[in-house]
Amino acid sequence: MEGMVILNRKEQNRLVIISKVGREEMRGREAAAVLGISIRQIRRLIAGYRSVGVGALAHGNRGRVPANTVDGDIRRRVVELAGSIYAGCNTQHFTELLAEREGISLSRSTVRRLLMENSICRPRKRRAPRHRSRRERYPQEGMFVQIDGSRHDWLERRGPWLTLVGAIDDATGKVLHALFCEQEDTQGYFQLMETIVSDHGIPMAVYRDGHAVFEPPENESMTLEEQLEGKKPLTQFGRLLVELNVTSIRSRSPQARGRIERLWGTLQDRLVSELRLADARTISEANEVLWKHLPEHKREICRSSR
Repeated sequence: MEGMVILNRKEQNRLVIISKVGREEMRGREAAAVLGISIRQIRRLIAGYRSVGVGALAHGNRGRVPANTVDGDIRRRVVELAGSIYAGCNTQHFTELLAEREGISLSRSTVRRLLMENSICRPRKRRAPRHRSRRERYPQEGMFVQIDGSRHDWLERRGPWLTLVGAIDDATGKVLHALFCEQEDTQGYFQLMETIVSDHGIPMAVYRDGHAVFEPPENESMTLEEQLEGKKPLTQFGRLLVELNVTSIRSRSPQARGRIERLWGTLQDRLVSELRLADARTISEANEVLWKHLPEHKREICRSSR
């Protein structure tokens, strides 16, 4: 029947008590105690009941669309995009792309809820972190720089496998520079150091692994001069560091280079999606996308490494 008000059980109980107060079978204070509300609220309910009837006891928001409800067309659009051109993006990155590229401004929690409701996004299972004693950061920016390379299928079979060579400041977590190379080789690290020195100055030390770019093979023969002086042979990059008066320090494990290892984890998550959206297929196109988005990734790494 049109205009009929349907009360839930709680509201039906209130109707019984209010009716008793109206028939003077119960006092207002007794009704307030039974319902667990204040005497002022009882008086408002009685006045509303006498004025408009049973409708005064129904919740005021009943039948209204919640203010935070996402429009149906937007819901469908978000789900469609998540399963097509933005497939593989994590929730935070997808939320940012919706705002930047599609003009859809939603909170991360709302996007995550929409994806989970459509079985697109599932909570990531994380392993309990192993306890490690972290090395203290250097106290000042520019003193200590971590450098490394990451071999990965960055172009997702649209092009060749590439190596991303990068550097991160130990004190601040700032990404100093990065570039794609065909291999992790001397030329790539020379270009990396050239940009670091040009843009940020000469660091006091670099922290690196035992790659052949930094250290010659142990069985490599030494010159007579090196044998007499008791010096280990240097690679081309090693000689560059000597000329720049930069101390070269080898790490003992990937965990010791945790900050730049986390950089690779972030970029393999976010940058791969950017490369896919740009349809990058060559090393030059990959570097163009990288250098366009690197400032955003710099901010992301600085936040996550603190």
